[in-house]
Amino acid sequence: MRALLALLLLLAACTPSTPPPVRLKVLASTELADLGPVLAELKKATGVELAVEHRGTVEASSSLAGFDLAWLSTNRFLRLRGAEPELATSVMTSPVVLGVKASKRAVLGERPTWADVADRAALGQFRYGMADPRVSGGGMAALIGVATAAAGTGAPLRPEDVSCDRLQGFLAGRAFDVPDPVGEFTRRSDVDGVVAHESELLSLNASLPEPLEIVYPRDGIILSDYPLMLLKPEHRATYDRVVEWLRAPAAQQMIADRTWRRPVDPSVQRNEKLRADLGTALYFPDRSEVIDRLLLFHDRAGDGRQVVFVLDYSTSMRGARLAGLREAFASLNGFDRFYVGETVTIIRFAGTVLEERSITVRGREDLDALLSVVASDDLRDNTAIWAALDRALQLARGEAAVVLMTDGENNAGPSVDEFLRVGRGEVPVFPIRFGEASTAELDRVAQASGGRLVEAGAKSLLEAVREIRGCR
Repeated sequence: MRALLALLLLLAACTPSTPPPVRLKVLASTELADLGPVLAELKKATGVELAVEHRGTVEASSSLAGFDLAWLSTNRFLRLRGAEPELATSVMTSPVVLGVKASKRAVLGERPTWADVADRAALGQFRYGMADPRVSGGGMAALIGVATAAAGTGAPLRPEDVSCDRLQGFLAGRAFDVPDPVGEFTRRSDVDGVVAHESELLSLNASLPEPLEIVYPRDGIILSDYPLMLLKPEHRATYDRVVEWLRAPAAQQMIADRTWRRPVDPSVQRNEKLRADLGTALYFPDRSEVIDRLLLFHDRAGDGRQVVFVLDYSTSMRGARLAGLREAFASLNGFDRFYVGETVTIIRFAGTVLEERSITVRGREDLDALLSVVASDDLRDNTAIWAALDRALQLARGEAAVVLMTDGENNAGPSVDEFLRVGRGEVPVFPIRFGEASTAELDRVAQASGGRLVEAGAKSLLEAVREIRGCR
């Protein structure tokens, strides 16, 4: 009996040992729910079970407590918080792009930029869905793309590069932003496209009677590299085993074939749809203040804003000054200026109010109508600044602000003292001074209303409009 027991012990010592089964808790991005079959194969091959809880990448990056591993679309949000784990290994990649219905593809142009997409959205020509950027990395990537295109610096966004007027046009075309934009898109018939990861869109196309066309904005994309991150050092050996299996050619091929994500192993065969040129990678912001500012302006965007322009058409404006006014006003065009849902009111005045026009922007024809009002050559004598401004305040509704453009001294109607005798704190006024207009009087009105005085010029007008939308 003793001899038999000794033999059994000897045989056990000579048999290669199999690692005992291990179960690790993993916090993963929502879109990685499609990795279920891959993780089942991982468990069979390695004995490691990954028990996954799914959350949006931005939301998940706020706390990793209670998990052994994290598997998010990116670790950049953790880096901004100074909470990036020391050990992270990229397993696959997928860019954030647009899926567009074939019937709407021509609206965006051959190879549009983020600015082109935003421009069409601002004019009501393109309605899309996206993920909630407060929760999802995909939604935040869209905001970064538009803000970077508008800033035009070619560098990582700084807080001062991000202004809400540069996002308003883009967000005017937003039909929804929800945790699951691809699922919501399939339930809606009034949406032209959706912003999501390439992998999600290619998977969706397999079930659509009319597949979406994938658009890669030519000014750059945010690439998700899906790093698997070790949170608890005591699981290092198991982590290494999992990473080795996931990055092996067989698993990389399985990931590419089943989830439409691009393998990190260059030797793995890719479907033709995964060989599309991605172009330039956009810089991800390196300061958390940029993310905070993008979210602030995202939350402020929407219909219902009104801008009232009070424009001096007295005879003293004839020539270069009127040309400057028209040039400044014409610059308020495109996705970062006027946008669908915004109400624009124009009051032309001289000794009296000459014309009033209010238009809620729904398309390009409305922008043309606004420019036609400004193109008027109807100039008259005298300058009733405060009477015209009083009329503007009467027309202001809801979340409104007023831009006053004048070159002269008030010589008709009420004086500035009479105008200010009535409370003027409800609607901010932003006077833009041309020529000899009284700086002191204009500044008094601006200060009393919560606005500010700016100098004439296209750039000044843009700054004023940016400010009246609550961007600063």
